[in-house]
Amino acid sequence: MKAQDIQAIQLLLATPKKIAIIPHRNPDGDAMGSTLALYHFLIKNKHLPVVVSPNEFPDFLAWLPGSETVKIFEKDKANCTKILEEAELIFTLDFNALHRVGEMEHVLAQLTSPFIMIDHHEKPDDYAAYTYSDIGFGSTCEMVHNFISFLGKKFEIDKTIGTCIYTGILTDSGSFRFPKTTGTTHRIIADLIDLGVENTQIPTLLFDNSSYSSLQLLGRALQNMKILEAQKTAYITLTQAELDTFNFKKGDTEGIVNYGLSIKGIVFAAIFIENAAEKIIKISFRSQGNFDVNQFARDHFNGGGHRNAAGGKSEVSMKETLIKFEELVLELKI
Repeated sequence: MKAQDIQAIQLLLATPKKIAIIPHRNPDGDAMGSTLALYHFLIKNKHLPVVVSPNEFPDFLAWLPGSETVKIFEKDKANCTKILEEAELIFTLDFNALHRVGEMEHVLAQLTSPFIMIDHHEKPDDYAAYTYSDIGFGSTCEMVHNFISFLGKKFEIDKTIGTCIYTGILTDSGSFRFPKTTGTTHRIIADLIDLGVENTQIPTLLFDNSSYSSLQLLGRALQNMKILEAQKTAYITLTQAELDTFNFKKGDTEGIVNYGLSIKGIVFAAIFIENAAEKIIKISFRSQGNFDVNQFARDHFNGGGHRNAAGGKSEVSMKETLIKFEELVLELKI
């Protein structure tokens, strides 16, 4: 961050304030880890923070310290709107465009209090008074660690804050396998472990808590996988009927897209999930090497993200979406 921005934020945080902290819609481990890490840090500094999530977060993140305090906009719009309107400062974490919060965007667009953005995605919008944006980082949680350090408060990072930060780094780095996992990332992780963060327990809480029905859903997803061998591409589909058959709960499809990349020779993987309530096909893209799924998602599916991990959506039927996708893939040079 710029030195003058850090000084201005230090001044803003010099006296107790009502602060709203916002993750993106459908928050993942990095979104929840970063917002809750900041929440605990601000409480330590005598502020009155509230995390307001656009919608529910997955059950596998419900163990995170402070998760029980998170307000859900979709469930209590009147109260959440009041919290946002009364906030003297608003942090937006792990997203850089207000449309990423869904319906809550209309409320945020009317607020006059200053925004602080902390995010690692490409092409940030300019809604924030202070922006810490850097695509070189593999997670927003690593940036929150740095942000606290910039404020001269690294010594305040304790086991609770560290647990939240560790969770976001672990999940957004693909368990430390993705290219933006650096030596600095590992040094931060080492410091967090020294603080008492339970690095052997957290992966179990995150990844080893499947229900029988979610494993059945995974089985169906893998049965549905299609390989476009010449294009080094694999994709998976799940219809609303299939989700209903296996009692889908938020988080059950997390990580399924990565199975495509586990196949020898596959460079590009996608999953298409029907959401009948929203009348969309939700899409996740993953890649290995230099193929840029962020640009692919931006160009063709109203989405975006990172070079090797992005998302998008389609507002036509599953059949029409897949026809479009296959036609596009046939034109690619992967």
